[in-house]
Amino acid sequence: MKRNNCLIILLAVLILNIFGLTGCTKEVISKKDSYEKLEESGYIVMGLDDTFAPMGFRDDKGELVGFDVDLAKEVFKRAGFEVKFQPIDWSMKETELNSGNIDVIWNGYSINDERKEKVAFTQAYLENKQIIMTLADSNINSKTDLKDKKVAVQNGSSTLEAINKEPEVVESFEGGQAVLFDTNHEAIMDLEAGRVDAVISDEVLARYYISQKNPEDYKILKEDFGEEEYGIGLRKEDNKLLEVINNTLDEMKKDGSYDEIYKKWFGGNN
Repeated sequence: MKRNNCLIILLAVLILNIFGLTGCTKEVISKKDSYEKLEESGYIVMGLDDTFAPMGFRDDKGELVGFDVDLAKEVFKRAGFEVKFQPIDWSMKETELNSGNIDVIWNGYSINDERKEKVAFTQAYLENKQIIMTLADSNINSKTDLKDKKVAVQNGSSTLEAINKEPEVVESFEGGQAVLFDTNHEAIMDLEAGRVDAVISDEVLARYYISQKNPEDYKILKEDFGEEEYGIGLRKEDNKLLEVINNTLDEMKKDGSYDEIYKKWFGGNN
């Protein structure tokens, strides 16, 4: 009986080892550069927030348009890929990328140290800052004036990360924290309805939104929560795709096609 028990234990150990090795093999495979696999499929899945004008959003016909949308189409066309746009929960963007549901995060994605721990960034391709937006008749004119006010911010955004670097300001907000929204669009709608007193967001979004409305109805404060740069986020192991995107962006900046797309959405030269 003792001998049989020993055999059973040995078999159990062997089975556990086999499963353990299988798990390790899957982990190794999942961490390989995916470029060859992407070439075989012929397309790249791009994750974006489809409410983030003018970077990526839906027009009156429900079509996805924007600066990042046009830029991505041209980059991947030159690289020999079709691009498929996948709207995602922006607060889950890195999880969507690293789980393989999308291949790139490209939609006004700000470069910062915290995100660098989770993804590989391309070169920066556009500058931005985090601004404070109110209605024109508001008595808010500085960060100090945000005390005891309802301040709206998009959840999971670089804006939220930026304001949290100034905790003394955030703690002065009503309730000691920002009011979080799934999208900037929802935050601005609540500003217009008087349910919040200010919105902190990316400057490119705020200025584009205002330009589509009546600019006299809004105010952007002189103080802000810092400058930043946009980049494209990839899985850390996808070195080949990173190189291809960077080289293609360089090529487009040299031949003027980047400036053409920039003028379409922002006017003037970058």
